[in-house]
Amino acid sequence: MSRIGKLPITIPAGVTVTVKDDVVTVKGKNGEMSQKLTGGIQLGIEDGKIEFTRPNDEKQTKALHGLYRSLINNMIIGCSEGFKKELQLVGVGYRASNNGNVLELALGYSHAIYMVLPKEVKLTTKSERNQNPLITLESCDKALLGLICTKIRSFRKPEPYKGKGVLYVGEVVRRKSGKSAGAK
Repeated sequence: MSRIGKLPITIPAGVTVTVKDDVVTVKGKNGEMSQKLTGGIQLGIEDGKIEFTRPNDEKQTKALHGLYRSLINNMIIGCSEGFKKELQLVGVGYRASNNGNVLELALGYSHAIYMVLPKEVKLTTKSERNQNPLITLESCDKALLGLICTKIRSFRKPEPYKGKGVLYVGEVVRRKSGKSAGAK
């Protein structure tokens, strides 16, 4: 049995979970999300807990068992609490600003980079003197949030020599030493 798949999920107060035609819908204060179940995975709701069962022990079915449990759990956490990621821009002249859900980045290129974010994502930017600019993203969809953060990081990946780039808050870049002079 899948270790992750057999763990029950507790439904917090303020969140409703409904199942109709193998589509699970989760509603909460932060939004509404739905996920279709495939592979014969069954979902049972009893006493405020969700349990998943699978029809057989094939490798693919075992994988789907744990996958759907994790996806539904992330949906419940997202609809009740939400997810938050923070990025910082490390580098001289790097700036970030937003106009609604349009993110404007100045990352040392000859042009500014504009990125329109989906309406499910809440964007805030903060620039203070003598501190790195900070981008804060909040959403109920964990996968979408991770995808957007990865896209923003791809504009200027952290580099190991100077430590410049777009980093997650708290991320440590492993630094390399440069060329050593006069190594004869």
